[in-house]
Amino acid sequence: MRQPLVTGNWKMNGSKQSIADLLDGLKQGVGEVNSAELAVCPPAIYIPQVADSLANTPIKWGGQNLSVENQGAFTGEISGDMLTDFNARYVIVGHSERRSLYGETDTLVADKVAKALACGLTPILCVGELLSEREAEQTESVVNRQLDAVVAKIGIDTMAQVVVAYEPVWAIGTGKTATPEQAQDVHAFIRQRIAVQNVQVADGLRILYGGSMKADNAADLMAQPDIDGGLIGGASLKAVEFLAICKAAG
Repeated sequence: MRQPLVTGNWKMNGSKQSIADLLDGLKQGVGEVNSAELAVCPPAIYIPQVADSLANTPIKWGGQNLSVENQGAFTGEISGDMLTDFNARYVIVGHSERRSLYGETDTLVADKVAKALACGLTPILCVGELLSEREAEQTESVVNRQLDAVVAKIGIDTMAQVVVAYEPVWAIGTGKTATPEQAQDVHAFIRQRIAVQNVQVADGLRILYGGSMKADNAADLMAQPDIDGGLIGGASLKAVEFLAICKAAG
């Protein structure tokens, strides 16, 4: 039985006060969440605040990105060891915004997944297609290419240590959401692609939906057999909304 995971990607949002208020709300409501695991990924500068606030709570935290380098003259970067220094559990890797805005390639994303694992972090590997690719019926080929790059780097057995997040890029921040059936189709495809190489890994793989999941659509999405939680953007900045999604997950 796969434990649902709901992770908040705060992106470049927040202040010391707004984050303090958000964390207070999450801590007050987390006891009402049944089986789902909760995690938040704040901007790096706020990780110390988050780590301090969430210590001794069931809520996990992580980074939004990491470098493939351990240390050195890499201005503006953050290493996996720096994240684990603050007891981070997760790190988002290959988010569509990193791929599109900062030119991260499939190869670089695969290298980052490997580095995250080497540092003891659980990577949340993001895969997904652009609107033009969906309209050209290339969804499966795009997702397969992105997955294959990682599997080729770390091996199929090591995929058991990875969380995958399917994010249809056309549904991020646009207000559009894939229907539960559309999302399920791609989640099932991802699981089947892994199962071709290792059924046990595929059965245990947590696959999150990352395309504008909100409180009002979370239950229908997470009722699908291959959707194991969500990677939540804007809705994760509101404690009530985020907790409602977590409750819908289980």
